[in-house]
Amino acid sequence: MNEVFKAAIERGASDIHMKAGDVIRARVHGRLTTLTQQRMTPDQVRALALKLIPREEDRARIDDMSDYDCSWGLPGLGRFRVNILRQRGSLMIVMRVIPFEIPTFEDLRMPEVMRKISEHERGLVLVTGITGSGKSSTLAAMVEHINRNMEKHVVTLENPIEFLHRDKKASVTQRDIGTDTVSFAMGLRAALRQDPDVILIGEMRDTETIDIALKAAETGHLVISTVHTQNAVQTLSRLVSVFDRSEQEMLRVRLSETLQAIISQRLLPRADGKGRIVACEVMIVTGTIRDCIRDPGRVEEIPDLIEEGREHYRSQSFDQHLLELVQDGSVSFEVAKAAATTPSDLDLKVNFLGESSGKEGGEEDGEGSDDMSHLFG
Repeated sequence: MNEVFKAAIERGASDIHMKAGDVIRARVHGRLTTLTQQRMTPDQVRALALKLIPREEDRARIDDMSDYDCSWGLPGLGRFRVNILRQRGSLMIVMRVIPFEIPTFEDLRMPEVMRKISEHERGLVLVTGITGSGKSSTLAAMVEHINRNMEKHVVTLENPIEFLHRDKKASVTQRDIGTDTVSFAMGLRAALRQDPDVILIGEMRDTETIDIALKAAETGHLVISTVHTQNAVQTLSRLVSVFDRSEQEMLRVRLSETLQAIISQRLLPRADGKGRIVACEVMIVTGTIRDCIRDPGRVEEIPDLIEEGREHYRSQSFDQHLLELVQDGSVSFEVAKAAATTPSDLDLKVNFLGESSGKEGGEEDGEGSDDMSHLFG
């Protein structure tokens, strides 16, 4: 199995799937591919699960287990986030690959404004996206930036712990839900008594956690967390909808006062076929956007405000970032168009830029050109 894991990591796999009656598969650059020819037996999957489960009391109840999360490391190779589940009466294992090296904003090619966002003294910052969109890597890069550059105490609440941070300029306290603390809500309450400057919450998934996170942001802490949503407007709607109608107006007020930024991201295949690259929407919360958050009738104005704030606040919409990625050849036009919020607008912008470039070339060279290959890499 160690050789299988090594082969998966060398091929750039993000996830490994193992279940009884099937070959071992890996997700490489977004596609599920076959790693072995031999199918695994139920006993093989069960034996592997027993090796991956860290606590003896959990191993003792494996035959009654239906869903279980943990992390596991292979010396010299990497760490894995492990989910053990039951399907068709037998066990299945899905492992997410976590590199030893903690990524930086440069590694992830995140926008420069991420540094400023990470350096906020207080407030709420949310990183959003679907499962597998790279949220954990972005959170790790934010903590790494703080760890390298600021004398602060960072408390993380994770399920399970993924990237391991060594104390540098900052002190990083990492707590595993289920091992180091009972729940996100209980760990978050305790964190407020642990002299934190920054609190990272793996996921805001219920009203109790959201409420305590907002209280932490209101009392002078920087709170960083994730939500499984696709853009800023959907994130705001999701957070508000979790609460009862009687509480929603007050929640909008609290969000308008504490929210600093929402980074929403998607992973797209690179044009050169060498992995994937992040495309992101960055909403920097300005005074006008705070007004829109408070007033549900103005939420629909936010996408335009994000685009308009690019020059002064370094915010950006998905489509603005996609246009950049097409221009520098990072992704193909077809991929960008499929991922765009408004595909027709992206199409018009790419064609307009191509025509403008052609005219400039014509003035210099004495002839025009409709060739836009320079836009697509």
